[in-house]
Amino acid sequence: MSNNFYEFSCPVKIIAGLAALEHAPFELSRRGARRTLIITDGGIKAVGLLEHVLTVFSESQVEIVMIFDQVAPDSSLIQVREIAEIYRQHNCDSIIAVGGGSVIDSSKGANILVSEGGDDLLVYSGHGCLKRPLKPLFVVPTTAGTGSEVTSVAVISDTENGRKVGFGSHFLFPDVAILDPRMTQTLPPHITAMTAMDAMTHACEAAIGLAKNPISDAYAHAAISKISQNLMTVMDNPGDLDARMELAQAATMAGIAFSNSLVGVVHALGHSVGALCHLPHGMCMSIFLPYALEYNLEAREDEIAELLLPLAGAERFARVPPEQRAETSIGVIREIRNQLYQHCKLPRTLKETGKVQRAQFEDIARATLNDGSVIFNAKEVDFDDAMALLEAAWD
Repeated sequence: MSNNFYEFSCPVKIIAGLAALEHAPFELSRRGARRTLIITDGGIKAVGLLEHVLTVFSESQVEIVMIFDQVAPDSSLIQVREIAEIYRQHNCDSIIAVGGGSVIDSSKGANILVSEGGDDLLVYSGHGCLKRPLKPLFVVPTTAGTGSEVTSVAVISDTENGRKVGFGSHFLFPDVAILDPRMTQTLPPHITAMTAMDAMTHACEAAIGLAKNPISDAYAHAAISKISQNLMTVMDNPGDLDARMELAQAATMAGIAFSNSLVGVVHALGHSVGALCHLPHGMCMSIFLPYALEYNLEAREDEIAELLLPLAGAERFARVPPEQRAETSIGVIREIRNQLYQHCKLPRTLKETGKVQRAQFEDIARATLNDGSVIFNAKEVDFDDAMALLEAAWD
């Protein structure tokens, strides 16, 4: 895809920093909201993160009329319908999503139903099916990875048919994203690692895909740099709020990048493995990233070589001969994965997950080719290519 013409958009208002949450009531009231529904999961409630949100609304004119805290690890069509019914029963007029990717995608899906009416979310699947603005949606990420707080897409599981369904529209952008490092401080090491590698993959695929452009490149490279410089700091010292903030900003930057330039075969494979083998999305991203970069070398060697600067810093970049930079970039990503394996045993191969069987490869490969993400991969992918990538990632 030529860069002679491109579009770039990020209409989400971002409020970032320690105590950023305190701005939420005012921002909601500015949008005419008075009765809001909080959507979250049991883990967020259990570790006390919800208290930060409830405290800032305790003396606000905006009332939290209901809390739905049962979002499953994979958001599903069934659960989205349940949330939409609760919203209607309590006459809510806005949504606050407090959580990671599943919570945010579930909130986006529910917002479609309560804004458009009906119970069949599949009517709005695909790209561009929404024709008007939705109800106010605020997002408070509790992981630093998905970037969903600034994207115009959502992925919802169709559990009846064993697939993941994509939704994309300019109207799916949240109104406000609130990045407060207090909300990621309690993340366990393995979740920190998985979500950071999710963001890393967003940025890398955004920087090499067919729809890349100069502005998305700037966001993608900045995100890669922040992750490379701060991830191990957080793994060694989980309470470091400054480094946590850097990872949160990196995830948002990567989200802005891929929302505009889209993703590729890593996500197509990850969606398929996630749906069929029930692996966490971030784990899939971490596993497939280096193999997909190797696959794309033929078509994107220069772009992959450019990743070495944000991945490894100026000094190492300068020491590596230009013709070796692309391979070295992939090597640095493998180094990061090895470090994460030492920290928290984050799997580096499909075999290490213990949940994927080689007998499933053909089904995974077919699902990969039917995933919309593969369309924007820099190099065309066929069935044999997908099978080869799965074999490469096996062991």
